[in-house]
Amino acid sequence: MTNQPRGFIALISASIISAILLLVATTASLSGFYSRFNILDAELKERSVALAEACVDHAFLQLARDSNYIGNEMVLVGAQPCTIGAVTGSTQKTFKTQGIFNNFYTNFSITVDPATLTVLSWQEIPNP
Repeated sequence: MTNQPRGFIALISASIISAILLLVATTASLSGFYSRFNILDAELKERSVALAEACVDHAFLQLARDSNYIGNEMVLVGAQPCTIGAVTGSTQKTFKTQGIFNNFYTNFSITVDPATLTVLSWQEIPNP
């Protein structure tokens, strides 16, 4: 009488299938975990963009009131500050704004025609 192992293939198959299912579940869980952080990063960047745009609007208002507006000011938007850099040029005014929210930076460089307040250039620039 020979003693043959019974159920060995079933046991190995069950182990392999369990390992594959565990790997799939872990991968799905981690991708969901990381996507939450990507969504948070996008939200924080959106808020810094809103702050920088608010400073652009403030600078436009000041240029409409006074064509000799020089900039170099910090503006509070709610409780959050944004900054307007120096306004340079005479026939075309150029200025930079910066919005910072939770270490997410947005910097804009704006060129405008002061006579009509027409935007000639609007660029997001890297953080210096």
